[in-house]
Amino acid sequence: MKAETWIFVICTAFFALVTPSYWFITGDPTGTSALVMTTLLTTLVSFYLGFHARRMAQAGTVRPEDHKDAEIADGAGELGFFPPYSWWPLWCGLTAATIVLGVVIGWWLVIIGATLGATALVGWVFEYYRGEHAH
Repeated sequence: MKAETWIFVICTAFFALVTPSYWFITGDPTGTSALVMTTLLTTLVSFYLGFHARRMAQAGTVRPEDHKDAEIADGAGELGFFPPYSWWPLWCGLTAATIVLGVVIGWWLVIIGATLGATALVGWVFEYYRGEHAH
């Protein structure tokens, strides 16, 4: 994670230099606030990645990506759990669209969308407790 940390640290330094320059050249408050938020977000990611890289180094766990002499085969093995297909994100998205459309058309549609959305969200959360993919 050291390489990723340095990439974000460099991005943070770049945005920290560009933000005041942008403010003095344009005087645009909207773009300046967007650049300030971008600087803060890259700082957040930098600290997160740096913290975890330090924690992994203390635990003696080093990723193959952090070795200069690593081979491709060093990264072989199980990478983690990847869920199978699911229809629940589609239903959650459609109910979110229904709720937004309900703000335009009428509040009665928001209530219908929220009810269907709660059902879709419960189905998405509990999809691994029943059916084909139950654990």
